[in-house]
Amino acid sequence: MDIRIIRTTATGKRNCAPACLALMLLPMLASAQSPAPAFDVTGKNIAELAAAQASGRVSSLQLVDAYLARIARIDRAGPALHSVLALNPDARAQARALDRERAAGHVRGPLHGIPLLVKDNIETADPLPTTAGSLALEDNRGGRDAPLVARLRAAGAVILGKTNLSEWANIRSTSSVSGWSAVGGQTRNPYALDRSPCGSSSGSGAAVAASLAAAAIGTETDGSITCPASMNGVVGIKPTVGLVSRTFVVPISHSQDTPGPIAHTVADAALLLGIIAGADPLDPATRGADSHRPDAEAVNREANLAGVRIGVMPAANALPGVQALLAAAVRRLKSAGAIVVDVEPPADTDKLGDYELTVMLTELKHDLDAYLASTPAAVKTRTLADVIAFNHAHASRELPLFGQELFDRAQATAGLTDAAYVRALESSRRIAGHDGLDRIFSGQKLQALIAFTEGPAMPIDPVNGDAINGSGPGNLPAIAGYPHLTLPMGLVKGLPVGLSVIGPAWSDATVLSIGAGIERVLGPIAPPHYARTTEQLLDRP
Repeated sequence: MDIRIIRTTATGKRNCAPACLALMLLPMLASAQSPAPAFDVTGKNIAELAAAQASGRVSSLQLVDAYLARIARIDRAGPALHSVLALNPDARAQARALDRERAAGHVRGPLHGIPLLVKDNIETADPLPTTAGSLALEDNRGGRDAPLVARLRAAGAVILGKTNLSEWANIRSTSSVSGWSAVGGQTRNPYALDRSPCGSSSGSGAAVAASLAAAAIGTETDGSITCPASMNGVVGIKPTVGLVSRTFVVPISHSQDTPGPIAHTVADAALLLGIIAGADPLDPATRGADSHRPDAEAVNREANLAGVRIGVMPAANALPGVQALLAAAVRRLKSAGAIVVDVEPPADTDKLGDYELTVMLTELKHDLDAYLASTPAAVKTRTLADVIAFNHAHASRELPLFGQELFDRAQATAGLTDAAYVRALESSRRIAGHDGLDRIFSGQKLQALIAFTEGPAMPIDPVNGDAINGSGPGNLPAIAGYPHLTLPMGLVKGLPVGLSVIGPAWSDATVLSIGAGIERVLGPIAPPHYARTTEQLLDRP
C-alpha cells in the first residue's frame, strides 16, 4: 500500500482523502511490511545510526519504519506537533535500495541509509509538492531535486518527507504566527505545546528535537534556522551565503537566503553542511563554494578551545535567566582555555531593520516572480500579484490569522535598479559587514563571536502574533551573509536557549570547530517531554 501525502488544514483538521487512511495505517504498515524495529531512534545522532547499520543491528528500512511510527504517534496523534507536513511515498523503496547496496558491499558514506526531512520550500523529485506552506502551491510538483537534495541522495540519504514551516518563510505579514501555514496548520514546540517553535524552519527544528528524523534541512533569510534550532534545543547552522545552492528553493532574498542543516549535534551539522555545500552553475553566489566546503572529520579533530580568541556580545536585552546561562557558559569556556573578551555591538544598527526590509521586499518580488515562472503549468499563480489575488480569493483558509501587508508592499517595489533599494543594500551590508562584524573581528583579533541566540520560546499567540523574549545579534550575520551556528546552551524554566557562534565570511569550518569544542564543554540539555502547557512543564520535578 502506498503512503500518500499527509496534510492538515490551518484549523488542525485533516483533509481525509487517501492521506488520512494512510496515516492511520502507518503503524500497521510498518509492522506488516518489515519486522517491528527493536532499535530506538530517540535522540540518536547520525553517527549512532550509521554505526548501528554498519554492525547489522538495524537496516535503513527499519529506521524509516521507526521514524514513520514516531511521526504517527507523536506528530499527528499524542502531542500532535504538526511538524511533518508530508511523507514521501517512496521513502521505504529508497531505503530498501540502499539496504541492497550495503549488502552488496557498497556504502556511500556516513549518510548511507539515514532518513532526513526537508523543509517544504525546497524541491525534491519525489512525488510531493513544494508548497512553502501555501495553498497556492499545492500543485507545485516539478519532479526536480534542488542541488542540495541531489547531493544528499548521492551521499545515501533517504528523503523521509517535508517539514511544515511558517508560510512563505514568514515574509507575508508583520503579524505572522511562527510555525503556522495554511497547508500544515500550527507546528508546536515539543518542550511545551503552547510555546512557539519559532520560524520559519519551524517543522525542521521541532521534528529533529522530537527525533522524527535523524536531521533536517531548513532555510534562513534572517533567523529562520537559528531561531527554531535555539527554541527547540537542537543545533542549526546558517552557512555563509553562497556556500549552499538556492536553486529550486522558494526564494525571499538572493542577498540573504541560504539553506542549512538542523541536527542533534555539531558533528552532524558539519557532516550535512559538507555534503550539501558546493558550486552550482545556476546560482552565481556559489562560485567559490567548493574551496570552502567544511570537512566533518577536520571539524571534529580541531574542536579544541585552548587559545581560541572569542568575543562575547552583550545580553542586556535578555531575560535574567538567559544572562545567567550566558555568564556560566563564558566561565566554562575560559576554564577550557578559551580567551573570551567583551565586545561592543556595531554602530548604526538601529537603522538595519528598515534597510533590510527594503532589500527583502524588493528582492522578494523579483526572485519570487522568477521562481513562479519556472513552476509546472498546474501552478496557476505565476507572479507575486497572482499569489496576493489567490489569498484574497481563499481568505477563509489563507488569511484567518494574519494578513499579507508585506506582500502588498513587495508588489509595490520598483525593482533591483531602484535607487532606494541600491542604497539600502549597500548600507545594510556595510553596517552589518565591513563596519560591523568585520571591524569587531579584526580590531579584537577574534576567531568568532558568541552570544545568546534567542530568548526562551514565546507563547503561540494567534491574536497578537509573535513576541520574541529578547533577541541576540543574529541579524548581523544574516545581513552580512556570514556563518551563524547555534547549539544548546541550557534551559530557562524548562525551555531551551541557544548559544550562537558567529564568524567572518567563509569561516564555516572554523565556526563549526569552535562550536564542537563548546558543545563538549557545555554538554547536552534535557530532551523534550511534550508538556501540554508551560505550567505543566514548570511543575515537572
